[in-house]
Amino acid sequence: MEFAFLAYIVVMSIVLCIFMYIDKSRARNHEWRISEKSLFTLAILGGACGGVLGMYLFRHKTKHNSFSFGFPIIAAIQIFIVVRIFTIF
Repeated sequence: MEFAFLAYIVVMSIVLCIFMYIDKSRARNHEWRISEKSLFTLAILGGACGGVLGMYLFRHKTKHNSFSFGFPIIAAIQIFIVVRIFTIF
């Protein structure tokens, strides 16, 4: 069970990292963007680590305080939960 949860977190992180890349490329091309609400929803649903990675890898949303502080806080909480699950079982 704990490995399924870890796999879920990894998949969601990859998805959010890809979404950050897509949003950055759309921003460069002045195209329709992915909403901040959608990005935060994916982060809360388990993809915060990928969001932090994508934020700094693609230099996207780094000047927004809600992202600069929000994503790392959510990621820290998710990492704490994963560590707790693996130490309990």
